[in-house]
Amino acid sequence: MTNRMFWSIIFAIFFGNFLAVLSTNTVNIALPVMMNHFNTDLTTIQWVLTGFMLATGIIAPAVGYLGNRFSTKRLYVFALSGFAICSILCAISWSEWSLIVFRVLQGMFSGIIMPTTMSVVYQVIPRERQAMAISLWGLSAMLAPAVGPTLAGLIVHVGDWHWLFWMNVPIGLIAIVSVLRYIPMYRISSGETFDKLGFFSVAMGSLLLLLAFGNLSNWGWGSWKTIGCIIVGTIILIAFVRRSLRIEHPLLNFRVFRYKRFAFSMILVTIITISLYAGALLTPLFLQRVQGSSTLVSGLVLLPASALMAFVMPFTGRWYERFGPVKLITTGLLLMVIGTYELGRLQVDTPHSYITLWMAVRNVGIALANTPILNAGMSAIPRELSGYGSSINSWLRQGMASLSIGLFTSLLAVRALHHAGDLHGVIADATLLKNTAFTMSINEVNMISMVMTLIGLPFVYWLGKTPSHAATAKTAAD
Repeated sequence: MTNRMFWSIIFAIFFGNFLAVLSTNTVNIALPVMMNHFNTDLTTIQWVLTGFMLATGIIAPAVGYLGNRFSTKRLYVFALSGFAICSILCAISWSEWSLIVFRVLQGMFSGIIMPTTMSVVYQVIPRERQAMAISLWGLSAMLAPAVGPTLAGLIVHVGDWHWLFWMNVPIGLIAIVSVLRYIPMYRISSGETFDKLGFFSVAMGSLLLLLAFGNLSNWGWGSWKTIGCIIVGTIILIAFVRRSLRIEHPLLNFRVFRYKRFAFSMILVTIITISLYAGALLTPLFLQRVQGSSTLVSGLVLLPASALMAFVMPFTGRWYERFGPVKLITTGLLLMVIGTYELGRLQVDTPHSYITLWMAVRNVGIALANTPILNAGMSAIPRELSGYGSSINSWLRQGMASLSIGLFTSLLAVRALHHAGDLHGVIADATLLKNTAFTMSINEVNMISMVMTLIGLPFVYWLGKTPSHAATAKTAAD
């Protein structure tokens, strides 16, 4: 493959993946503004983000089949077109529920874009250049958080939140033209049948679990609705996995987990996702709800950390080839632990410089760990299974993002009420009491995120002890 062809493919991948991730990060910082615009509460408006993430997780399992059936190129163009149309619908939404519905539809197309672009890397790019390609793929995902919050803050400050969706349209058109021009046709097979029962099962199981964790603040831990949704959702997903291992053409080919390196990488993906979305949710809420910062100021506070993460990301491909995944991932997780711990010690009057510093430490850790984890797992499976591998990665990533956002939002509400009760009579000023209670709940959720990151360290060691390429692990699929 020539350099020109390589960079042309990367260009086409970059724009699409950037678009899908950008829509998450711009909307995230605008949630408080939307909450005021529609005169609704956080539990309701968070579904603008959570519903989007849920939809990406639900559709992700089908991407492997759809890519094989119609080709990754055609599927990519279809998803980009649908995403642009849904952006227009979101921009003209008239209520919080119409916005939520259109965001769910947009999330389904976004859920196709991300694993499809990853599949292109592992299907089209030669193996010796995949580490560099996936680091650039990761850069597109990290550049969006770098510019997204600041861009969103600026747009909302000078205009309104509707333009957060209008701006997706020209980016989508550029991406569509790039894909049609640069990405070659790649199609593995077309003889498989679609696993309809599997798709229904994974959709229902994921939905029930998200409903349970997303409504904890309203339903309560002991509610029959919470317990029922968790039990039934878990049973459905277990049945889905067991059935997928028995049938010839499953929706998700869980046999890729026989490659131990891939299995360990997916566990680490789950852990990093929880930490990533904890910070993405908590920090803007603290800045805007507790400290009264504008969306523009919030974006500027987050900009250095996100920009540093985007700056580090392209170098991880070279460092991966030089040092291997274990050293990079371990360093990244330790930086995430340190940064998250410090962000779990916030006070109502914590200066912005403190938040910027420790968000930067945390985000550099994410940049060092994220791409090596992904490439270590995907490079361990055969090329013909790459579509299924990317679908499983996206399903786990988006599913855990949805669950963590729903769970953390509910925990914030529950713990804030608990702390407000404890502080009643201790703090006389009602506003200070409310802000202190909310800050304490944010600190607790950050500490939970830190513990989850610590749990990932043993899996890095085990990942380093497993075969590094599909060829050396061939017997795992037999």
